[in-house]
Amino acid sequence: MTIDMDKWIRSVFTSPRRLAIPLMTHPGIALTGRSVLDAATSSQYHFDAVRALAAKYPTAAATMMMDLSIEAEAFGAQIRFDDHEVPSVAARMVTNRDEIDRLEVPDMSRGRLRQRIAATEQAARYVTDRPVFAECIGPFSLAARLFDVSETMMAILLEPEPILHLTGTCTQFLITYCKHLKSAGANGVIIAEPVAGMLSQDMCTQFSSAFIGQIVNAVQDGHFKVILHNCGETDTLVPSMKGTGAAGLHFGNRCTITRALQQLPADLLVLGNIDPVGVFRMGQPGAVRAETRRLLEGTSAHRNFILSSGCDIPPATPLENIDAFFEALEEFNKSRTS
Repeated sequence: MTIDMDKWIRSVFTSPRRLAIPLMTHPGIALTGRSVLDAATSSQYHFDAVRALAAKYPTAAATMMMDLSIEAEAFGAQIRFDDHEVPSVAARMVTNRDEIDRLEVPDMSRGRLRQRIAATEQAARYVTDRPVFAECIGPFSLAARLFDVSETMMAILLEPEPILHLTGTCTQFLITYCKHLKSAGANGVIIAEPVAGMLSQDMCTQFSSAFIGQIVNAVQDGHFKVILHNCGETDTLVPSMKGTGAAGLHFGNRCTITRALQQLPADLLVLGNIDPVGVFRMGQPGAVRAETRRLLEGTSAHRNFILSSGCDIPPATPLENIDAFFEALEEFNKSRTS
């Protein structure tokens, strides 16, 4: 559905209530009685999970499944599938400069790209009361999955040019992919750059943020916004991330959100960052409530903050913990408006 996203962002800033966009699809998969494999390989089951969550929880936006193997699969990488775990890249795709130079940008018929675009289109047609954010991997993280993460980290120190070329190829592909997600009706995309969280500030700018900026320039407008996710530490990455032009930054739980908010402009959306494993997956409902309340109180002075998980909420997370998260949010909002 077409939404004026500039207007939506302004509504976040002016809302008397704190809003929440946890990154979650797996609780929806549980609600529909399907497996992770079902949702990862079927657009209908993927959409069913998103629809179930939109019906049950008052999220400020719906989010699609975070599966960071889809893009590597499109390039031809071997993928490991499991009934109960998120698919993962099984082996590196390229090993040297010549293979990188020969790598072609895949079209949208490869792998599960069509399934993901179809699920996004279904969600955009059904979820009309809030934005729908698609998801994709970031260019540096995709390059690292194709070349191998450890080898990539060594190569950027010893011979960075091939990695820059590979990341550029990944960027070309991601621009096309994001344009298809946009045409499918998504109101934005959350770009996940987990491997960039391992970089220094300067290297993050060179190997990640510069390429993210190209994607932002190619796809972001008044109806489609980019939110950049990074798992790194606050002081190292905030200066690099805010230069991408993305409309929002989503931080993992290694980041101190209150410190990030102090460093970022007030017209930039900031999302995060309750620990998806230690709190959502492993914690008890009481601990989820307490951590949610702590984060809400610590960020209460910042109108540009949106409550979220630090990353994708993993499979087998108890639904009681998701309920506790939203109960704590509602209690906090009532205390602010009473």
